[in-house]
Amino acid sequence: MHAVEFKDIVAASERIRSAIQRTPVLTSSAINAQLGFEVYFKCENFQRVGAFKMRGAYNALSHFDPDARKRGVVTASSGNHAQAIACSARLLEMPAKVVMPFDAPAMKISATRGYGAEVIFYDRYTQDRDAICNEISASNGMTVIPPFDHPDVIAGQGTAAMELLEEVPDLDAICAPLGGGGLLSGTAIAAKQMQSTIRVYGCEPLAGNDGQQSFRTGEIVRIDTPKTIADGAQTQALGALTFPIIRALVDDVLAVDDVTLIRAMQCHAERMKLWVEPTGCLGLGALLSHTLNLPKNAKVGVIISGGNVDAARFSSLIQSLS
Repeated sequence: MHAVEFKDIVAASERIRSAIQRTPVLTSSAINAQLGFEVYFKCENFQRVGAFKMRGAYNALSHFDPDARKRGVVTASSGNHAQAIACSARLLEMPAKVVMPFDAPAMKISATRGYGAEVIFYDRYTQDRDAICNEISASNGMTVIPPFDHPDVIAGQGTAAMELLEEVPDLDAICAPLGGGGLLSGTAIAAKQMQSTIRVYGCEPLAGNDGQQSFRTGEIVRIDTPKTIADGAQTQALGALTFPIIRALVDDVLAVDDVTLIRAMQCHAERMKLWVEPTGCLGLGALLSHTLNLPKNAKVGVIISGGNVDAARFSSLIQSLS
């Protein structure tokens, strides 16, 4: 039995319903023709705070008892989880502190502060963010909610795939971005329960393919902080909770290089008029760069994880292709 079951995802869906958006599922005939699949994009770039992370954050914080709410929450994140915790804490009227790297995207730092959280900076290449969170928790009693390795976070993230399969129940495969594994593990639990023959693919940056290495060796592989444009997937290792779920339920983990991610960003923008951050392009990037063992015109779901990239960054990445 895993740390999270499908019933937990169903319960999370009810718990977070009033706080999140039920995001649209969109298609593109041009992308379908290019790939030879029917691709259904679950657009979490339209989610509250601009990313799927709102689902897990609100689900986790909504479990707090009155005393824990009074003391507040602390977390560490490169951006989207930070915003989600800050927004959820504001909605639930509790204090929040967020440990963020100095080089996190400026718009994510600004948004996190805008929701009322206190931001504490660290160097992601030399400092241990978890140790900083634990020190804060020990000093003032705040509850630590990690960005992915927590049952309530995983259950919340799984609601995105649940919604996708409610709309398109006969998917042959589903692709989800992979950083620490919260989204992918929740996706796998929901998908395998709702469509037993579905194939589940994790998609991660090539420069940070610890998940792929872990999946293929059967044990958690830890790497140095990867240097990739996919800032939402700059994790060093899968979690103690997420890895067993991924190992048991995921069919394969695919790695995507940064140039392909930029091409996927451009494709989303030009073909679908969607503003998607690099991490959110991992699913389409995987489809553009890998040959999946699926029949022609197979139905493939893709979770677009978020759209939090500023205009200057978006423009410079697209221009780098020319």
